[in-house]
Amino acid sequence: MVRTLLITGGAGFIGSNLVHYILENTSYRIINLDKLTYAGNLNSLSDILPHPRHIFIKGSIQDGALVRQLLEQYQPDGVVHLAAESHVDRSIDGPGEFIQTNIVGTFELLECVRHYWYQQEAAWKNAFRFVQISTDEVYGSLGTEGYFTEETKYAPNSPYSASKAAADHLARAYFHTYGLPVLITNCSNNYGPYQFPEKLIPLMIFTALQGNMLPIYGDGRNIRDWLFVLDHCNAILKVLTAGKPGEVYAVGGNNEKTNLQVVQSICDLLDNMRPYKNGDSYRQLITFVKDRPGHDQRYAIDSSKLKTELGWTAQESFESGLSKTVTWYLENLDWCESIRTGNYRCERLGLIDC
Repeated sequence: MVRTLLITGGAGFIGSNLVHYILENTSYRIINLDKLTYAGNLNSLSDILPHPRHIFIKGSIQDGALVRQLLEQYQPDGVVHLAAESHVDRSIDGPGEFIQTNIVGTFELLECVRHYWYQQEAAWKNAFRFVQISTDEVYGSLGTEGYFTEETKYAPNSPYSASKAAADHLARAYFHTYGLPVLITNCSNNYGPYQFPEKLIPLMIFTALQGNMLPIYGDGRNIRDWLFVLDHCNAILKVLTAGKPGEVYAVGGNNEKTNLQVVQSICDLLDNMRPYKNGDSYRQLITFVKDRPGHDQRYAIDSSKLKTELGWTAQESFESGLSKTVTWYLENLDWCESIRTGNYRCERLGLIDC
């Protein structure tokens, strides 16, 4: 029997990659619910929109009537919850949308799923899974040593991370209070194809190709652990199929890089793949700008639990993943242009006075 998954936010960056990955690697049917906000893009799904196992529905997780209808109509035996406002700078400019989508929306979704799940037979209920996809940003900032683990205390420092922390707590509460088979994943910084260009890596690629200055916050020494998006998709599938309800799984790429190192690596790849004018290096475009308010210094994740218990390992190094990413953007400039000419102009966000 073909398994049916409801994926929320399946037209976004991680979501669209996950939909592609599941269709290519499993026999699951996917019900893809996405509101198509600025970061949701049907162009990211253009090759699979007619796929017989992919059903796309435009709508919001806050629309309880719609969610209930989809649950009853398609009878999914799993939910992967990705729908979220996800950019720190936008959360600084306008936190309200983050509260509504990430907290209220997650609550509405959990309520609909809880009532749907409760009506099912015992064996089916035991097999059902709800996977809450979250971020390492809920843990706050690390010093120069140590790693986030599943036991790290939450200490969010931005409206975005606070809203995701609240959503995680709600998901956990629905497991402990109602028995809903919830699993939570907290991942490090994702990168790869189909990423909206407000995030560091695609923004630097776009900006460099236009010959504009490449802005780096502060001194560029803030460190992130980078995870290739398809490695993350593989981890999500592992958690969905083999994870234990009530558990949290940390997903990291074990690729710590400063922001400056990331941008320099992008410049070096572009120097080889799309040489800058007059043979100069794209590195000359790097410039340092005023830091983001509340900018966490370092993130790094220990994925030992996921590796030991579920057998997951990342397949891409940062170097191989970044090369694939830059190549994808260079080969898909039409997709890039459709984003740039939409409602995002690669402008800096998050400059509001604190």
